[in-house]
Amino acid sequence: MRRVALTGGIATGKSHVLARIDAHGVPTIDADRLARQAIAPGTDGERRVIQRFGDTIVARDRTIDRGALGRIVFADPQARQDLEGIVHPFVYEAIERWFAGLPTGTAAAVADIPLLFETDREADFDLVIVTACSPDEQVRRLVARDGLAKADALARIATQRSIAEKVARADVVIDTNGSIEDTNRQVDALIAEWSV
Repeated sequence: MRRVALTGGIATGKSHVLARIDAHGVPTIDADRLARQAIAPGTDGERRVIQRFGDTIVARDRTIDRGALGRIVFADPQARQDLEGIVHPFVYEAIERWFAGLPTGTAAAVADIPLLFETDREADFDLVIVTACSPDEQVRRLVARDGLAKADALARIATQRSIAEKVARADVVIDTNGSIEDTNRQVDALIAEWSV
């Protein structure tokens, strides 16, 4: 089985590309979803996050207020590192279990891991796909999608390695600057290669 990692910067189209790959019947898993599970109500991760960051990140319904937590970790590199130290081991263990549990004969499977290069885990995979668009397009998408001010969008982008570095380290690059149809054509062509 070909173990594939999908990564890229924030707002570069990873979710769309993952959905397109999934639509082709290729097994996929999303590290962001696993990260949410890592700190879900009642988990050890939730307890450790609240212990580290305090009650200011607890919402009225007693769950973790992801917005409040995000504001802290995007403003403080040590806080972000502490959160990642809680979440990343859970995420990578879950991904390994997922790969191990796939049916024999699975040709390829894709794990969407936004911080693949930041965690230096690319060697765990046979192929690394990077979604890429211009930094200006990233900012535009973040402002439109998340309602962030431009300065906040730039700050979030700055917490990750640059798109240029990720592109340089990629095995395959999906350029998402163009239309959705153009992105889909690139994904479809890649999947066709795997089917050969």
